[in-house]
Amino acid sequence: MISANGVTYRVGKKALFEDVNIKFTEGNCYGIIGANGAGKSTFLKILSGQLDTTNGHIAITPGQRLSFLEQDQEKYNDQNVLDTVMQGNARLFEIMAEKDALYAKEDFSDEDGIRASELETEFAEMNGWEAESDAESLLNGLGIETEYHYQMMADMPGALKVKVLLARALFGNPDILLLDEPTNHLDLDAIAWLEDFLIDYENCVIVVSHDRYFLNKVCTYIADIDYGKITLYAGNYDFWYESSQLMIRQMKEANKKKEEKIKELKEFISRFAANASKSKQATSRKRALEKIELDEIKPSSRKYPYIDFRPNREIGNEVLTVSHISKTVGGVKVLDDVSFVMGHDDKIAFVGSQELAKTTLFEILMGNLEPDEGSYKWGVTTSQSYFKKDNTELFDSDMDITQWLTGYSEIKDVTYVRGFLGRMLFPGEDGVKKVRILSGGEKVRCQLSSMMISGANCLIFDEPTNPLDMESISALNDGMIKFPGVELIACRDHQVIQTTANRIIEILPNGKIIDKVSSYDDYLAADADARKRTVYVAAVEAEDFSEDEE
Repeated sequence: MISANGVTYRVGKKALFEDVNIKFTEGNCYGIIGANGAGKSTFLKILSGQLDTTNGHIAITPGQRLSFLEQDQEKYNDQNVLDTVMQGNARLFEIMAEKDALYAKEDFSDEDGIRASELETEFAEMNGWEAESDAESLLNGLGIETEYHYQMMADMPGALKVKVLLARALFGNPDILLLDEPTNHLDLDAIAWLEDFLIDYENCVIVVSHDRYFLNKVCTYIADIDYGKITLYAGNYDFWYESSQLMIRQMKEANKKKEEKIKELKEFISRFAANASKSKQATSRKRALEKIELDEIKPSSRKYPYIDFRPNREIGNEVLTVSHISKTVGGVKVLDDVSFVMGHDDKIAFVGSQELAKTTLFEILMGNLEPDEGSYKWGVTTSQSYFKKDNTELFDSDMDITQWLTGYSEIKDVTYVRGFLGRMLFPGEDGVKKVRILSGGEKVRCQLSSMMISGANCLIFDEPTNPLDMESISALNDGMIKFPGVELIACRDHQVIQTTANRIIEILPNGKIIDKVSSYDDYLAADADARKRTVYVAAVEAEDFSEDEE
C-alpha cells in the first residue's frame, strides 16, 4: 500500500532517520512509537508528502488515495462544515463542483452533455450519491449534531473543529489513513466511536498517539522508531512492550552463558597449553573460543525510570474525611458541598473535564487554600506527598538537584539522595544541575523523586503524566499500581486510571460530585453522559528533532 524505501531525513547534521525501509499494508493499523524526539510526527509528514526526504523515496500503490489528519483548525474557516468534510476526497468534490457548474449553464451544449455524462459515471463509481449522507454519518458518530452541519467553520467551537478535521480525514474510505494524535481534545464517547471505526477499517491506518489505551485497542502492528531505524512488531502496544523486554532478557541470558563458556575454555587453555599430552585439546578449545561471538545488545534510546513509592508506616483505618466543602474561583463555584470519606484501601480517581475543580480540591486538602465552606480531616497515621500540576514555584530556586531533593528526605546523606536521582535517570554529574534550568520532563521526574523519598503513605497526583514520555508514564503507572498506601489521582491517561483506581469521583460542571466504587471502564460503561463530559487532551511533544526530552 505505502512503503518507505531507503529513506533518510536530516535536520542540519543530525540524521533523524537513516536508510529506513518499511512497508505498510492493507487491513492493518500501525502504531508509530518511539522516545520523545525520535521523529514520529516527522515520519508521518514524510509519508504524507508534507516533508521531502533527504534521500530515498515514499512509494504508494498507483491509484491509491492517501488522507491525513490536518492540525490547522483555522484553515477552512471560510467553508461550511459539510463541505469541509467532503473535500477530504478532493477528486469527488471537484467532480461535484464541475457538475454543478455545467448544469447551471444557460447555454448547455452537446459537449457539455458528453462531459456531464463522463462526470456522472465517475461520480457514481465513487459512491457520490451517498457522499453527503456519509459525511453526516461521520459527523454524527463523532458527536457533531445535525444543527452544526451547515454552519461555517469560523463559527464552530475549537473542540468541534477538531472533530470536523478528523471526519474530513476519514471521509470517503481512503486507502491510506495517517493520523497524528487523533484522540486529542476528543470526548471519551468520540474516542470510543473512533476506536470502533478503526477496528472495522479494512484499509491501511498509520497512527501516532501517546494514548497507550487507544493503541492497545486499535493496533495490529507497532512500528518502533529507535536509533533512526524503524522495526515492525506484530500486536498492540502492550504486546510490543512485553516482547521487547523479553528479547533483551533473552539476549542477556544467552550472553551470560557464552561468557561462562569463554571463561571455561580460557581456563582450560591456560592450564594445559604447555602440557604436551593436552596440547591438542587446548588447540581445539582455542579454535572453539575464537568462534564464540557475543550478541551486541545495543541499549535502546529509551530510558525507563524506576519508580517505587514505599511508605515509612502503614496507614490506619481513618484516612480522610471531607465534609461539605465549597469553593468559588473567579466567580465560578467549582466545588459545591463536596463530601466523601476515604478508606484505607482506596485509590480514588477524580475524573471529568473540570480540571480547575480537581486542582482546587487538592490544594485545599494540602492546606494551600482555604475552602469557602466545609472542612476536611486527615487521619493521625497519614502522611501526604503531593504532585502539583503547576510546579513553577517549586523550581524557582538556585539549588542544584541534589540539594533540592535533600529537602524532602529525612535522611540527609548525599549518597542516599543521589540513589533516588539515579533511579529517575539523573546520573551522578546531573546532581549538580540547577533546578531552575531543568526541562519540563526533568522537573516532573524530580517531583516524583521527592514523592518516593518522602515515605508518605498517601499520594496525591494532579496530572503527573502531562510532560512525560510513554516510557516514564509506563514506569509511573507500575509504581502507582504497586503502592500499598492510598492515592488521590487526577490524570488524563486512561490506562493509568483504569489500572490504578478502585473508586471514581467525577466532579461535575456545577461543582457537585458523583462517587462510585468502580473501575474507570465500568463507570464509563454505566453512564453515557460521563463519556460525553470527559475530554482527553494528550501531552504535547516537543519538535521531533529537538535535543530536549519533553
